[in-house]
Amino acid sequence: MSNKLLVFLAGLLLISALGSYVYYRRTVARVPVDAWALVPDDAVFVIATRDHPTLVRHLKETQLWDNLTALPYFQQFEENAVLLDSLTNSRNNLLRFLGRKTVLASVHVTGPGSFDLLYQVPLNSVREFRQVRGAAEALGRLPRFMVQTREFHNQVITDIREKGTGAGVTYFNYRNHLIASASPLLIEKVIARIEHEGQPSVAADFHNIDYQKLKGVDATLLVNYRQLPPFLNLFFRPELRPSLEMLTGLGKNGLLEMQLAGNKVVFNGFTNPETARDALHQRLRGQMPQRLRMADILSLRTAVLLHLGTQKPATLRQPMPALPDSTVSTALDSVAALLDGEVALCYLASASARQAPARIALAHTADARRMAVALGRLRRATGGSPSFERVGPYQIYQVGIEEVPARLLGPLFRGFGAGVVVQAGSFVAFAQTSAELRPWLQDVVAGKVWAKSPTQVAFLEEMQPLARLSVIMDAQNSWNVLLRALKEDRRAGLLRNESLFKRFPQLALQLVPPADSEQEKGAQYFTQLLLRHPAVNNVAQGALAAEDGGSLTFKSGLMTPPLLVNIANARTPGTLVQDSLRVLHYITPENVATWVDTLSGPVVGPVHRLPVADASGFLLATTNQLYLFDPQGRLAPHFPLNLPDSVEVSSLTPSPQSRGGATRLLVGGGGGNFFLFDTNGNALPNWQPKRLEFSPAAPPHYLSVAGSDVIVVLLENGYIFAFDKQGSTYPGFPISVGARLHTAAFVESGPTLQRTRLTVVTQQGERVQFNLSGYVLTRSRISTWSRGCTFRIIPDQVKRSYVIVRQEANGLLTLFDAAGRRILERRFTTSDEKPVQFFDFGTGRRLFAITEPGPNQVYLYNSKGKQLGGRTFPSTAPTIGARFDTGTNSWILYRTEGRALRRTSVTAE
Repeated sequence: MSNKLLVFLAGLLLISALGSYVYYRRTVARVPVDAWALVPDDAVFVIATRDHPTLVRHLKETQLWDNLTALPYFQQFEENAVLLDSLTNSRNNLLRFLGRKTVLASVHVTGPGSFDLLYQVPLNSVREFRQVRGAAEALGRLPRFMVQTREFHNQVITDIREKGTGAGVTYFNYRNHLIASASPLLIEKVIARIEHEGQPSVAADFHNIDYQKLKGVDATLLVNYRQLPPFLNLFFRPELRPSLEMLTGLGKNGLLEMQLAGNKVVFNGFTNPETARDALHQRLRGQMPQRLRMADILSLRTAVLLHLGTQKPATLRQPMPALPDSTVSTALDSVAALLDGEVALCYLASASARQAPARIALAHTADARRMAVALGRLRRATGGSPSFERVGPYQIYQVGIEEVPARLLGPLFRGFGAGVVVQAGSFVAFAQTSAELRPWLQDVVAGKVWAKSPTQVAFLEEMQPLARLSVIMDAQNSWNVLLRALKEDRRAGLLRNESLFKRFPQLALQLVPPADSEQEKGAQYFTQLLLRHPAVNNVAQGALAAEDGGSLTFKSGLMTPPLLVNIANARTPGTLVQDSLRVLHYITPENVATWVDTLSGPVVGPVHRLPVADASGFLLATTNQLYLFDPQGRLAPHFPLNLPDSVEVSSLTPSPQSRGGATRLLVGGGGGNFFLFDTNGNALPNWQPKRLEFSPAAPPHYLSVAGSDVIVVLLENGYIFAFDKQGSTYPGFPISVGARLHTAAFVESGPTLQRTRLTVVTQQGERVQFNLSGYVLTRSRISTWSRGCTFRIIPDQVKRSYVIVRQEANGLLTLFDAAGRRILERRFTTSDEKPVQFFDFGTGRRLFAITEPGPNQVYLYNSKGKQLGGRTFPSTAPTIGARFDTGTNSWILYRTEGRALRRTSVTAE
């Protein structure tokens, strides 16, 4: 072969390869992968998450995170994440990798007694692909792991297994889409779907719905009701399967949004009706949903309630073996004809898992008098005994024939045998024995029912008022009921996860048909799954009494201003407030109260952020104690710190955070006394206390310069001290500014003492700047002064700039910028000192808030001194909180008004 021909063929091969690459990049790779289309159609659940940092934060705020991390599955997952972090020499590598990607996790039944999960994670860059490959190669170098690759239908699959146990993960990359599972079978199913394109997606019925675009949605959950019975059969005893299949017969699939909010988890969405001929939906189709009216007779012992709201309960009846006597059949038909509105199957709490729970079938009748007659006719037709057992005003009779509830209400109500019956007002109740009815009736007579329980009433108020199906569970009462219903090999798993199961003891699943359009094509059930923790355990004395848009109203008046705390991965801050009962409440950025704690006294000064177990906690002080809470409201070890009885805290200043260094807490103890502690409660020498002759003009400044602690104290007599942490005075101090001080200093940090500068303003209107070497650098006059006139420096919220306030005894207040230029001047009605706040969010977005304590009003001004909104805003606290929302070009105000915490939007001008 000639060289020319060889070169020509090589060039042709190169051009073909280049053309194939360009075609792939421009035609194939540019078409986005539909992750839902890759999920095998036998998925039971599919959960889609996007904003993972926010999801983790919400899990921690609802205190679910601790319960989840206690599960063996999550502990193994966490161990693997730590292993990956060690291999990549980074922290939280997995959370950063997931970031805000759309991740799908689906649950599949993979065997007679097992299920597995399938994960899908997009790879957005070559760097991420290399991270995955690098992690697999690093695991392959460890002796405890074995990494192998194989080809399956033209796809390269990687298996990572632990040599001792065989546990591990199988994954492959499809068009920059990482697909992984512990089950190789699931991976092969995905590859089979890729080979047969065009198959309908598991989410095909919801292709135009994306809940993730809605504000406050943490995840999306798809439920395949047709696959639920096989999945639940993995856990529950076989005899329960017919009932489970019947209850899941209302829908075939549903898509729900998930929101984590304070003391509850809410799933809202829609379910497509089941189209099978004998399904429960077909029997109840066209009937209006009904209210749950039996709260007056539902005992507080109720563990599980299966409630069907149906206008015609007779539609639930199915053919059963004929009765020998036609008179009995006629009497049964008469009873069935009088039933309407609602029927329910109620399980009562049992003392142990070895004891079968009491089962009661309940049905409503609109004509109690005719029902009593019909029940008497049925007893006579069956030859039943006229004797009865009395409980209060109620009479329990023998039924006389087998399976009366099933003959009246369908197969869901099987298993009652030749039981007993009692009529309680407008409701008829059936049970297997009188011993099962007796405790229920005793509770009804004693008033121990849902309608008279504040906890249950609050729960019912959060549920949908009208529903076709409601499944309501009380985790405390149903614990032994569930243990008995589970297979023997699954009980240990429930016992290990008891804390997670009881985290939200109230559960309700409801399906609500459309009011007027159920017969129309495309009609869907509105579906709600509510998991709730009673507010009495979560929001204590400060339980929310009302919620109106951007406000929360508490039972007691609020005595502190809103204390805003920045939260990672949140656009808006969290809020701490304290009420008049000294209860501290934490409000999430979503405006939901999550935890409370009763303090020993009113909060003194601002809230500081301090690390607590790899998280940012809340440090605050009362008049005699120091508190440090983690983000979930739990006290850090050794806290609260108790101060001597003679000490009344006036300020709390922590040392700047340094890597590896211990945090020190500087406490102002009233007058000129100062104390210094570490977070373990150890008192530092020479600070027990450090006594100064005059009172401080403001809380001290705790600085760190070149690795050394510098504590700057400004006294009212104009003297300024600088101490180290041993209590010794720095060279050059004290210095005197020549006049009285009534304000803190503005600090400009530098790398050395000489280049660190502080600025103060005296009560004679003179601005003085000095450094930490003890030298006064500049003096300049801001304004004239007179008797009764005060000057203050007001830094912005991040202490990058400042303004100066001049206030006279006649109510005249003047604001100057750092250059001495007048910003605004206003005369107020009252003459007392007015708190002034300065917020600076850059590019001219400045806000000045002036609070007038007498009339309890806040005045807002922009950078040009123009009043915003053309009005004042009520505030019963001396200060407010503010943030700027760039999306709406508006200021978000946080203020307290009596018992209400309000969040108000004001357009920037």
